[in-house]
Amino acid sequence: MTKIPFCLTRLLLLSLCVLQSVQASDYVIDTEGGHAYIQFKISHLGFSWLTGRFNRFSGSFSYDEKDPSSATVEVVIDTTSIDTNHAERDKHLRDEDYLHVDTFPEARFVSSAFEEQGGGKAKLIGELTLRGITRPIQIDVEHVGAGTDPWGGYRRGFSGSTRLVLAEFGITKYLGDAAKTMELSLGIEGIRKKSQHRPRKPGGQRLR
Repeated sequence: MTKIPFCLTRLLLLSLCVLQSVQASDYVIDTEGGHAYIQFKISHLGFSWLTGRFNRFSGSFSYDEKDPSSATVEVVIDTTSIDTNHAERDKHLRDEDYLHVDTFPEARFVSSAFEEQGGGKAKLIGELTLRGITRPIQIDVEHVGAGTDPWGGYRRGFSGSTRLVLAEFGITKYLGDAAKTMELSLGIEGIRKKSQHRPRKPGGQRLR
């Protein structure tokens, strides 16, 4: 049997370690800690802005600093959790005229592309399914930051915004021309999965 020189073995192990360290990392969106939000804004008859949020959602994303274009995102929104700080209005927004939550209790976004624009900005492209209708959308994204937290974890955050044409998702109730679109804004802070906190040295010891 051909023996591999010890120095070559160490070099191969070190190369493998480096490759693993630059692979895409998987993150869970920190909704449990309240470090994420999905908010919306829509014109009220052209006179003022109605704002609200979805209180319950979950999701994950992957991101590789060496290859941002490989990033992926998936988010599921509990549409029954819509909250505009007005119980009667929220009840109306859940009915058939709007979100129709009895039939469609969830909305879902799945990304298909991540296009770097420079300066920490990017275009996140994917499909949004709302009221059972799936449409392509584009989200303007900005990388907020990344680093270790006080509890030994690693976090990464993004903010984003987009505009939805409500009729494209079957919401056709007329509330004036100014209310045909809805502005959506979001902020997500992801916690990297623990198995990916730090690459290991050859021999199993974690790098610090």
